[in-house]
Amino acid sequence: MSDYLVQFNNISKFFGKVIALKDVTMKLKKGEIMCLLGDNGAGKSTLIKTLAGVYRPDEGEIIVEGKKTIFDSPKDALDMGIATVYQDLALVSLMSVTRNFFMGREPMKGPPFFKTFDIEKANKIAAERMGQIGIDVRDPSQAVGTMSGGERQCLAISRAIYFGAKVLVLDEPTSALGVHQASVVLKYIVKAASQGLAVILITHNVHHAYPVGNSFTVLNRGKSLGTYEKKDISREKLLSMMAGGEELNKLEVELREMNRSPTN
Repeated sequence: MSDYLVQFNNISKFFGKVIALKDVTMKLKKGEIMCLLGDNGAGKSTLIKTLAGVYRPDEGEIIVEGKKTIFDSPKDALDMGIATVYQDLALVSLMSVTRNFFMGREPMKGPPFFKTFDIEKANKIAAERMGQIGIDVRDPSQAVGTMSGGERQCLAISRAIYFGAKVLVLDEPTSALGVHQASVVLKYIVKAASQGLAVILITHNVHHAYPVGNSFTVLNRGKSLGTYEKKDISREKLLSMMAGGEELNKLEVELREMNRSPTN
């Protein structure tokens, strides 16, 4: 049995002549937080959607719990325990906390063919699960739109975990949050990982990623610049890689040469 919960081996994805991903490899263990870093256009969204079953890779293989796997749809990925929380969260602002928590998977009660929504049980579960992450939902029937951005993000994550996620893919979970709300979400992610959940955290923000990540994969123009354990890379080096440090250094040298050149 492999030590890795999920493996992405030499994944490539093409859209016509456009190379969205080329030979990207990632390996994720149970309880690990891997931070996927990269600027706009680096290939992060394509990689997320490939892991989530939206796209099928054109090259390479996905291995889940030691078995080569082909996802024909997002449902296939979800059935394998890979849950993705996108930036839009898939929450309905005017619906209650409870309704959003279950979203089509509500507990039912009553005899066959006459089952009804067990609202009391659902409210209790939703309130308890949110309470476990330090969010006091006094009235689970309140509209989700009344919650803060951090609370809504935690609701979406908690929902995925409750319904059996083994691997949680988080798309920019702190991008629209303030410092306090971002810290609430990041603490919850660390807590979930400590209980055995594997997390892929996609972000532009190295300052959010570095404190919580165990490993870091950097993408640039569809290619991986490598995966690094925290002990092997500094925050400053990650920032340099994210900012295209080598390209900036090259530009600085070229500008100096231009300034030294005599004017015509």
